[in-house]
Amino acid sequence: MVTLLLVNLYNLQVVDFQDYKTRSNDNRIKVVPIAPNRGLIYDRNGNLLAENRPVFSLEVTPEQVKNIDDTIAELRKLITITDSEVKSFKRDVRRSRRFKAVTLKSQLSQEEVAVISVNQYHLPGVEVKGYLKRYYPYGAALTHVLGYVAKINDRDIAQLEREDKINNYRATRDIGKLGIEKYYEGILHGTAGYQEVEVNSRGRVIRTLKYVPPVSGEDIVLNLDINLQLYIEELLGNKRGAAVVIDPEDGSVLAMVSSRVMTPTSLYTVFPARITGHY
Repeated sequence: MVTLLLVNLYNLQVVDFQDYKTRSNDNRIKVVPIAPNRGLIYDRNGNLLAENRPVFSLEVTPEQVKNIDDTIAELRKLITITDSEVKSFKRDVRRSRRFKAVTLKSQLSQEEVAVISVNQYHLPGVEVKGYLKRYYPYGAALTHVLGYVAKINDRDIAQLEREDKINNYRATRDIGKLGIEKYYEGILHGTAGYQEVEVNSRGRVIRTLKYVPPVSGEDIVLNLDINLQLYIEELLGNKRGAAVVIDPEDGSVLAMVSSRVMTPTSLYTVFPARITGHY
């Protein structure tokens, strides 16, 4: 019996040592992806057409809160929190680990951020976190040209898997859906970074072992002239019609205004872009 025990001990400690060491490291070390900043879009004169603006969300870490219901009641005295947001929050709390922060309310206003910040000293486990969201300064004037970005759905995931790009989108919230945003997605998105963290048996992060920063997406400059675009839109007013202005020297489209939305497939060749460094 002792001999058998020693033989098995030898197999575990010497023969199979590398195998168990690898398994242990896989359980101990976790790779956390970091989303890159999306590239900006400019017109030919350097006017910003699409940018990233910080938005803030209210998050609660259940482990640090003595009574979640009391904390929510206290927060509702400070800002408006709907019943649906509370219901969604409690559902997410049940699905996640108690030491991980869960979003209670997203897209806080500046006033709400200020109120929470002032009262945060007596709200343990409550914090305001920021992230970047796409913003279009000229709104509807360029919707048919720029398109938009939206939350990644199952169809997007399937497409990214077919193109073997899914690993670059592990931490990304949004993806280009139409127009310039979709056509130049590969350039605008950038390259995700990551950090290797050491976790305990419950998945809690103990320390960071390695950090590789993300590479922001490249900025692009369109041939479009936004001032000319807005001027023609003003001339058309509420009339039904369309106007296209082309540079006779190189054939590039300087403006394109229509009272009817153009089809997405017509956008890709109308507004060729050139890639630039960051401004």
